[in-house]
Amino acid sequence: MRSDLFLIICLIVAGVVFAAAVLLGNDYYFFAGYVVLQYVVLSTAWNILGGYCGYVNFGSAAFFALGAYAAVAVHRFNPLPIPVLVLIGGVVSGIVGFGMGYLTLRLRGAFFAIATLALAVVLQTLVVNWEYVGGSRGAYIVRPEAIAPLGSYIRYLFLIMLLLAVGAITAARLIERSRLGYGFATIRDDELAAEASGVPTLRLKLIATTISGALMGMAGAPLPYYIGFLQPSSAFGLDYAVNSIAMPLIGGTTSWVGPLIGAVLLGSLQQIATVTISSAVNLLIVGFLLVGFVIIAPNGIIGLVHRYIRHQPDKLVGRRHVNIDAPGSTR
Repeated sequence: MRSDLFLIICLIVAGVVFAAAVLLGNDYYFFAGYVVLQYVVLSTAWNILGGYCGYVNFGSAAFFALGAYAAVAVHRFNPLPIPVLVLIGGVVSGIVGFGMGYLTLRLRGAFFAIATLALAVVLQTLVVNWEYVGGSRGAYIVRPEAIAPLGSYIRYLFLIMLLLAVGAITAARLIERSRLGYGFATIRDDELAAEASGVPTLRLKLIATTISGALMGMAGAPLPYYIGFLQPSSAFGLDYAVNSIAMPLIGGTTSWVGPLIGAVLLGSLQQIATVTISSAVNLLIVGFLLVGFVIIAPNGIIGLVHRYIRHQPDKLVGRRHVNIDAPGSTR
């Protein structure tokens, strides 16, 4: 399927989702749906570096928070429309992602993962001591109650995040099927062999960290308008770091479909648990599912589907067995 046709289909599906949420007549679905879509963007962004290239990034919350605090800083200087703030958050986080990649991508395995975790700690410390964006006290963002013609402001935020999710999924699919994606796959499979074959591994990894960081920053930019009060503990929350890793692992990291499935599944379960039990059990749910999938299906839901297709091809494609007598045989 061509990329432009895929984008059109995604936009149609997004329009159906938005219309269905409007017809339900309850703004709670927009609040809950915003969180799920936010995780779709985060998990897709993480998968570009962690799934396609095989470099595990523990600093997802840092890039997410950078986008949020970039929006707060610009809002305090000169309030701008949220789509512009989303672009600014993406640029800021993309630049930091490029810088982080240049400094740390010569590390591999656990050393790279620890370096990304250290980045999150350093950035959180800087934000806590940056009084312009509220520091440790946090910052209030006053948003309008409604916006024409959508009605309540949460519908506007939901629509923005829905379009971001469509853009992230389309970008991930385009990367996966391009020469860039094939280069990422060679790094994931055997980086030393890729370097020996002339693949510019460092350049490709820098591209991956920049794209991944930019998408995470874009997902974080609308956060201050969603919660109304932003503080370091909420922007750099453990939920963002854990879910952005767990969702692609549960869905499957080898395809753009995996993070989408994992984010919708885990995000929906967490929203249901928040309403019926408590938000405190969200990470517990993620932990149980992650351990279970690591044991039962290490390649995620996509891996289970591929295994089923390999084991039962005849049922899926409708092949028929035809008995042909060998030459010289008698019935």
